[in-house]
Amino acid sequence: MSGGGTGGHIYPAIAIANELKARFPQARFLFVGAQDRMEMQKVPKAGYEIEGLWISGIQRRLTFKNLSFPFKLIYSLSRSRKILKDFQPDVVIGTGGFASAPLLRVASSKGIPCLIQEQNSFAGIANKWLAKKAKTICVAYAGMEKFFPKEKIVFTGNPVRQDIIEVSSKRAAGLKHFQLDENKQTLLVLGGSLGARTINQLIEHSLPFFETCEVQVLWQTGAYYYQTYKKHNQTPGVQVVDFLYTMDLAYAAADVVISRAGALSVSELCLVGKPVIFIPSPNVAEDHQKKNALAIASENGAILIEEKDLDIHFESEFRTLINSVEKRQQLAQNIQKFGKPKATAAIADEVEKLLKN
Repeated sequence: MSGGGTGGHIYPAIAIANELKARFPQARFLFVGAQDRMEMQKVPKAGYEIEGLWISGIQRRLTFKNLSFPFKLIYSLSRSRKILKDFQPDVVIGTGGFASAPLLRVASSKGIPCLIQEQNSFAGIANKWLAKKAKTICVAYAGMEKFFPKEKIVFTGNPVRQDIIEVSSKRAAGLKHFQLDENKQTLLVLGGSLGARTINQLIEHSLPFFETCEVQVLWQTGAYYYQTYKKHNQTPGVQVVDFLYTMDLAYAAADVVISRAGALSVSELCLVGKPVIFIPSPNVAEDHQKKNALAIASENGAILIEEKDLDIHFESEFRTLINSVEKRQQLAQNIQKFGKPKATAAIADEVEKLLKN
């Protein structure tokens, strides 16, 4: 299993591994990631072994950081050969991110069957590079033949953690776990595993507004920003965390969610069926987060507010949503139409086909 850099690449890999482990209890799993990124902590916590490569992504703009990329790539290709020789895998699965590129490139050159799982509506650099050699490419959006060979594409949806598929029965447990008031509505704020500066600034600025709305806040700042905002744990009705290890309980406790529109977040929110305000990151390839969110918002399944419009629209949109039970129920019902609860199983089915062949 290889993929990483952000939670959007790591957690799909873990979800696929968990499904395969349930089917093949005696199977051995090895993850390969970037040695200085978050997967080196998250994967062992999920119960899997991981090897790190000295690799980083190539920047889309001109920067001195790109000068070291060729050396890192050469080293990582060599290290991947050693890992594959020692581990002798029957199949290799890549979930995107720069860490997956060297391993899958070497694996495919050795004739080891490779499966790629692309989460986004706009394919990443690594997956586009690997597509020609991969046996199967699992996708979550229509129209991906503009990036990948059509005959290799299988529409599965994105893999998600099984514990979030049914959260409605966990509300009391979620409120208790996060020490939240059951008599208040709860806003869950998600900025991605690393954090989102604009969302964090918005939430800090809006804390007095949330108080007037009688809303308590469960605020995931991301690893990069926790030290800046942890002081607000002293504010009544505010819980600040760097990372959420019990996402099922966080979703269960939430009445409204504010979130980026990365592929994994969108896929999870479609399954849990919560009213959500998407604030897509403008700093991504081909503005794909906006496209992810727009696909749902255009069908009245979510509210979409671009960063440039937050000052104008955020408070009015939020107040309308929090004061209207009917609006919240409508969004919650509509977003669930986009959910793919069997995506992980469908991807595991494709892996089984590769193993049998």
